Amino acid sequence: MAEEAAAKWEGKANAELKAVSADQVWPLLSDFCGLNRWLPEQIPTCYLVEGVPGQLGQIRYCAGTASSSDGHDRIIWATEKLVSMDPSMKCFSYEIVENNAGFKSYVGTIRLIDGGGDGAGCKIEWSFVADPPEGWRQEDLISYIQSCANSMAKRMEEALLLQCK
Repeated sequence: MAEEAAAKWEGKANAELKAVSADQVWPLLSDFCGLNRWLPEQIPTCYLVEGVPGQLGQIRYCAGTASSSDGHDRIIWATEKLVSMDPSMKCFSYEIVENNAGFKSYVGTIRLIDGGGDGAGCKIEWSFVADPPEGWRQEDLISYIQSCANSMAKRMEEALLLQCK
């Protein structure tokens, strides 16, 4: 009997920015290779390895450190390809091309959602679809994405508010 394929994991995280609009945040979020500016603890390394900045098909290299079960830190890395970008909808999608974190397939989508009619406030929505990666539990992956979304929202809001002073 053929082995049944494991169901894909899907998840979503939301992080609120109370004092800035989606229009203000989009230029920061849409910098595909600037992830290390917004997630310096989780992903201190992020840079372009192939393609043209701002163009579909560009590939970034991202890396960070994680503690392993034996108590030693190890470098976790991935190359990720920008597969869609829609400035009018303020969203983009990317896929993991290669990695050492156990992902066989992963597609993430990050979008900004306006907070309302007064122009202030917005929300970062970070969703993903992935084959279950080796060594992960679904709730741990969702928790990691939520942590990243929260950190990103906090740093982007702080940076934008400092510009206004």
